Amino acid sequence: MTTLLEMRDITKEFPGVKALDQVNLKVEAGEIHAICGENGAGKSTLMKVLSGVYPAGTYDGEIHYEDTEARFNNISDSEARGIIIIHQELALAPQLSIAENIFMGNETATLGVINWRDANQRTEELLKKVGLKESPTTQIDSLGVGKQQLVEIAKALSKDVKLLILDEPTAALQEGDSRKLLDLMRELKAQGVTSIIISHKLNEVRYVADTVTVIRDGMSVSTLDAKDGLSEDDIVRDMVGRDMSDRYPARERRAGEMLMEVEGWNAWHPEHLDRQIIKDIAFNVRAGEVVGIAGLMGSGRTELAMSIFGKTYGRRIQGQIKLHGKPADVSTVNKAIKAGLAYVTEDRKSLGLILEEDIRFNTSLANLEGVSKGGVLNDNSETEVAEQYRKALSTRTPSVFQKVGNLSGGNQQKVVLAKWLFTAPEVLILDEPTRGIDVGAKYEIYAIINELSAQGKGVVMISSEMPELLGMSDRIYVMNEGAFVGEMKAEDASQERIMSLIVNE
Repeated sequence: MTTLLEMRDITKEFPGVKALDQVNLKVEAGEIHAICGENGAGKSTLMKVLSGVYPAGTYDGEIHYEDTEARFNNISDSEARGIIIIHQELALAPQLSIAENIFMGNETATLGVINWRDANQRTEELLKKVGLKESPTTQIDSLGVGKQQLVEIAKALSKDVKLLILDEPTAALQEGDSRKLLDLMRELKAQGVTSIIISHKLNEVRYVADTVTVIRDGMSVSTLDAKDGLSEDDIVRDMVGRDMSDRYPARERRAGEMLMEVEGWNAWHPEHLDRQIIKDIAFNVRAGEVVGIAGLMGSGRTELAMSIFGKTYGRRIQGQIKLHGKPADVSTVNKAIKAGLAYVTEDRKSLGLILEEDIRFNTSLANLEGVSKGGVLNDNSETEVAEQYRKALSTRTPSVFQKVGNLSGGNQQKVVLAKWLFTAPEVLILDEPTRGIDVGAKYEIYAIINELSAQGKGVVMISSEMPELLGMSDRIYVMNEGAFVGEMKAEDASQERIMSLIVNE
């Protein structure tokens, strides 16, 4: 095979931090090359160097592309050579049409006048290539995230892409949409397009990649041939620098007294009042127990959690919640917190954290009374509390005054956990607690969950990753179309049994 791209001894420094340290990457023409590593390892930084986000002169090392040394000063330079990067945060204008988004900045115009007939026709052809049947005039915000990803790829194809870079392309997608996108990558490969994919989902890496480069602590540590049955354990070992044959830390499972009981819980859609989204749910959580909730996307798991926690989602919510055997008032967020509930949202960036504020600010946010006296915030107390949780959760940061937006996904998740642990909850509801974080950080989150259960807390864990539920839960409830369709002990559960309950209901 012909080498399309070679990055040699790339070193990139920020004030006080060496993000990349002599990283090497070689990508062959026509292959799908995966880059794996823990959060903060330098994967996205390397791709920003390649695409010109970090221009030539701001890093050391060389980039060789199509047999010549390349020096990209901005994204336009790299795109002109056929290198297109699709970031995890999609860069689409929601109020514009598909065609307008695809040709934004690259308009089909003559003498400044856009030829919409030509634009729409070309858009139809591009959408057909990525498997979309929508009209070119369809507004972006009417599409789901999976289809928006495909529009981004269509946009890349409009620029005669030679090297397509996808940064965590399936992080926000459900399983069906993820598989469609990965299959599209294979189709593009057959058409001669080379791809680089950054992903934490190792099963997807094994499904789609020809070669895997692992980056750890800003250094390239291995390049692995994935064509001959590469195992996830091989990748994990190089990512974290140690063997992780047991992905889930062991703990003594000992359920204590009854903590929370939910009975006859019903809720209706907040806008479509004739549509019931939660249907007569009943479940319980004991002290020291991790209770899993399994189900497909759209089954109502998040809606259930939010309706319980301060009735933050849904209308006409009915039912009863008991804590320690007594009815609890959870009708508002403040009342839910005082009753002993906490909820870690699945969307930490939009709903869990204020990214522009520091760790200290975010840690105390849900319990300002705990760092105040006479209604006046005590800066020293706030700092002490944030530092206490930084140490307890091993949050990797220079200080508690670091902006949360600058942290890796795993460390952001620890700040969310710190915020809710500071409220001293009896029951902690975790909604996709390890979404978008790497295997090493996942292990640390699992250890925190185990520690909480050892302290006698009750944990409700919602997850789309069945191995995670099977590895961490004491009991598992299975949810489908707003109702619980099964319950089982973890030792009796399997992925096959859970799926059969969902599809046969």
